[in-house]
Amino acid sequence: MDTADCDDLAKAYFAAARQKPAMDRFPRPGAISTMNWTRWLPLRALSGWRPGDLNGDLAAGLTLAAIAIPEQMATARLGGFAPEIGFFAFVAGSLAFALFGVNRHLSSGADSTITPLFAGGLALIAVAGSAHYLALAAMLALMVGLLVGLSGIFRLGWIADLLSVPVTTGFLAGIAVHIIVSQLPGLLGLPPESGETLRRVGEIAANLHLINPWSLALGLGVFAIVFTAERISARIPGALIGMVLATLAVAIFGLKARGVEVLGAFPYGLPQAGLPTVSFSDAQAVLPLALLIAIVVMVQTAATSRSFAGDDINRDFVGVGAGSILSGLFGAFAVNASPPRTAIAAQSGGRSQFSGLIAAAIVLALGAFGGGLLADVPQAALAGVLMFVAQYILRWKVFASVYRQAPVEFLLILVTMTAIVVLPIETGVAIGIGLSLLHGLWSATRTQAIELEQVPGTSVWWPPSTPSAGEQLPGVLVAAFQAPLSFVNAESFKRGVRKLIDARGDSVKLVVLEASNIAEIDYTAAQALIETVDHCRKAGAVFAIARLESLRAQAALARFGIADIVGPHRIFHSVDAAIKALSSDKKLVGQQDKAP
Repeated sequence: MDTADCDDLAKAYFAAARQKPAMDRFPRPGAISTMNWTRWLPLRALSGWRPGDLNGDLAAGLTLAAIAIPEQMATARLGGFAPEIGFFAFVAGSLAFALFGVNRHLSSGADSTITPLFAGGLALIAVAGSAHYLALAAMLALMVGLLVGLSGIFRLGWIADLLSVPVTTGFLAGIAVHIIVSQLPGLLGLPPESGETLRRVGEIAANLHLINPWSLALGLGVFAIVFTAERISARIPGALIGMVLATLAVAIFGLKARGVEVLGAFPYGLPQAGLPTVSFSDAQAVLPLALLIAIVVMVQTAATSRSFAGDDINRDFVGVGAGSILSGLFGAFAVNASPPRTAIAAQSGGRSQFSGLIAAAIVLALGAFGGGLLADVPQAALAGVLMFVAQYILRWKVFASVYRQAPVEFLLILVTMTAIVVLPIETGVAIGIGLSLLHGLWSATRTQAIELEQVPGTSVWWPPSTPSAGEQLPGVLVAAFQAPLSFVNAESFKRGVRKLIDARGDSVKLVVLEASNIAEIDYTAAQALIETVDHCRKAGAVFAIARLESLRAQAALARFGIADIVGPHRIFHSVDAAIKALSSDKKLVGQQDKAP
């Protein structure tokens, strides 16, 4: 419920490419100093609010609170915290985002995507639930908040694209397995287990004869209610309804005497603000975990914001990051954007972040003064809620689609999921991120230089295709490279263009590089391009560049001196213009240029 988008995280990534121009996702150096400072004023998510919006925000706030109460309790228990800590994390995330975020609907709070990550990582350093564990979690929240917030301030939103859809799918599947394994003891009424995932599965299997049928019935009942409510309408608070009915069942049938574990009363009062007491070595130990969680938070925040009319991803990073900082200062844990809760806020008529503030006020009052009302909530009920979350984030449709359309990328899903399940969870996430980056580099290195053909009767030059054969002009070679030029493919580009030139022999007199897809040129690629120009001239041909549309690539031509080497009069807006200008100049085409 807290970890998956209501449509698909994959859709959010693709929608983002259409919504945000490339130059916004990759800002110019120094963009921070030149941008409008008013963008960073607080309460932008409430700008333009009118009294007439109150009814919509009130309805959305009440619905959001009904969804968040059981969800935040369950997520806190998933991380080894008291349930009320989840309430305080939700309040911190909602308040900070309303102040510093910009998306009018985004909901921030405790999230079951990142909770297993930091719970597994911190369990290697401290005993779950201990004072040391709680202090480390608060310190981790401060670190994550700073990393995410600074990423927004320095406009590093492109980091959110580091995880590909297959890797994200495998990551969520691995998290789902962790959630299921961690909640099986509570669902079955068995003693809680700890340690590695596979060992916990073995211990659960060995204790199956101790299953408490009352706990199992309560947990499955809550799961069925949430599942059915979700199928009818996401606005129905199925988790809250299930939790209330399960609590009534405990009281009416005296199930505590039958071995059903309940939460017990919460302490009254608000948490005290302050920095967590940890050593410098502790901070060093959790820093790698903070980096991993920050990346996951940025990926999910970007996907959520883009799915709900987000127009400033970086500012939303600041809002979510501030939520983690505030949460850590009050002794809670890192927060994250929630796609489902965000969808609820939008679908329930919410007009601004005022709906989130209303929900936060309700949750805060319950956490601070209404703990006695939740004393008889059975552990199995929260396990049932999290079981629903686990099945919800298993993206079976994406599994099937990737398997049919991209078998190689399907392996990324399996490897990422297996690594997260079998290895320490933070190691598995690091492997997933590494695989995503390696896959991106591998895709870039596969690009080859190709020769374009002229579509008959037009001025369009197109890659060779069998349905309609193109034409080649005598003495003219039009080459293309359909990727940014960088160190990972510079050698491939150089060899490919040389091969095309050499295959023509002395017949080629004009080489035109169609550069519409070259969005960037780094230093290594610039040297390869210079060597390619030199090879062309030694072969007796003129070298020209056409359709270099990227401003960054144009700047690179000037910065590396390539524009001077090629000649400004040989850089054109179209292939057709280059051929008409240069092929008619016998002096240029008929003679070999002097090497620079």
